[in-house]
Amino acid sequence: MPDEVRAIRAFNRFYTSQLGLLKGHVLGSRFGLSEGRVLYEIANRGSTSAGEIARALRLDPAYLHRILWKFSAENLVATSPGTGDRRRNRIALTPEGDEAFAALDSASDAAVETMITSLDPAERQSLVAAMEAIRRLLGDPPAGGAVVLRPHRLGELGWLIHRQGLLYNQQFGWTIAFEALIAKIYHEYEAAPATPPKALWVAERGGEVVGSVFVVPSDGRPGTAQLRMLYVEPEARGMGLGRMLVDQVVTFSRANGYQRIRLWTQSTLESARKIYTAAGFEKVDEEPHHSFGKDLVGEHWELDLTSPSPLRGG
Repeated sequence: MPDEVRAIRAFNRFYTSQLGLLKGHVLGSRFGLSEGRVLYEIANRGSTSAGEIARALRLDPAYLHRILWKFSAENLVATSPGTGDRRRNRIALTPEGDEAFAALDSASDAAVETMITSLDPAERQSLVAAMEAIRRLLGDPPAGGAVVLRPHRLGELGWLIHRQGLLYNQQFGWTIAFEALIAKIYHEYEAAPATPPKALWVAERGGEVVGSVFVVPSDGRPGTAQLRMLYVEPEARGMGLGRMLVDQVVTFSRANGYQRIRLWTQSTLESARKIYTAAGFEKVDEEPHHSFGKDLVGEHWELDLTSPSPLRGG
């Protein structure tokens, strides 16, 4: 823990210096850091209250009142009566406030553009991803938006191997032998011919990879597809993403004339097994084995695509 604390403090010192936050005013404006943040909050909320701002920014109400009083004296904000409670008075920017915010916002954009101008596109993308990860891990996830399923891109096979190797180690204690196995599995997928049909889907939300799965023909079983490497990032679990990925495999397999889908999983992977059950898969056999540093029970599951689709639960 002490090493992590020192590293975080070092980053904070570096970043506050990069943004010029140690100066008395923000970007050469007449606003202090807290004042600029309050101005931003009012501008982006359109109409708000002192209570809403105080809660959002975790500001002392008396300190916030002094900032709002200053804004009012400079004709940057206007206050309209609330419904019977002065604490609910609505606050909005005046035309002068809009102009002041626009100038500050433009200066902020220019400062950040200057800061990243020496980075190439890949480096900028890495920087943004790292910042989004910081927000997510500290409890302020960026608005992710809808999940998009798409084919994989160059470099993402390595990423999928990396992420799944780490996640299975962290959650189940599986060793590097698992990472070596899935590296082989992904290589086999990429090397497989286009016919019989195969497909790999990456789930993306807010520009980040949050899951994936792929399907290939099952070796030695004509008419059978193999579902492989279903994975969902921890922060995306509970959203139905695993089910969405499995549904994609089922739809693809039906459309391409497969008669059944087969998969191999482990008895300890309870969340995945629930998804397979909901999709209509049934366990057909199991066998104990020692792999990845653990005593496991491997299970084969199958879905018959020649039968009507099962009723789906909620």
